[in-house]
Amino acid sequence: MPIDFEKLKTNGVKVNYLYVCERKLWFFDRGIQLEPDSELVLLGKLLNDSSYEEETRRDILIDDLIRIDILDEDSVREIKRSNKIAQANRMQLLYYLYYLKQLGVEKKGIINYPRLRKKEEVHLTPEAEKEVEEALLKIDRILKLKKPPPKIYKPYCPKCAHYELCWV
Repeated sequence: MPIDFEKLKTNGVKVNYLYVCERKLWFFDRGIQLEPDSELVLLGKLLNDSSYEEETRRDILIDDLIRIDILDEDSVREIKRSNKIAQANRMQLLYYLYYLKQLGVEKKGIINYPRLRKKEEVHLTPEAEKEVEEALLKIDRILKLKKPPPKIYKPYCPKCAHYELCWV
């Protein structure tokens, strides 16, 4: 059964946060954003700004909703600091590919990890489309909750900007 994409479309950060932490997603949706003070977020922004400077189509905002790091003739590219949350990075990029496909644009995806000198190619297969649709439905369910989802400790919690909100 097809989803109502117009009703469920969201920004890429929310897709990423779904796979990082559902509480963080819920807080983010309600404007509880502690990341601007985060050193890791600042380092990621600096890496994004200083990597692939020769690329001309950078930081592309589409529909005031998704922001693509690099858009070229063949691909959508995301620049990520680390692959520790690789699934979240992959799903964010798959969502961008899915979003563009809804606009009639089909491209491949590439996640660039400049610090690791690695890249990962991502393709929007029918299975990946279904995964994106399931993610959008899950995001919708989480954002409708009256209270944040229960906290689940993950190895990266101590470095999260929301650590004190959840665990102190």
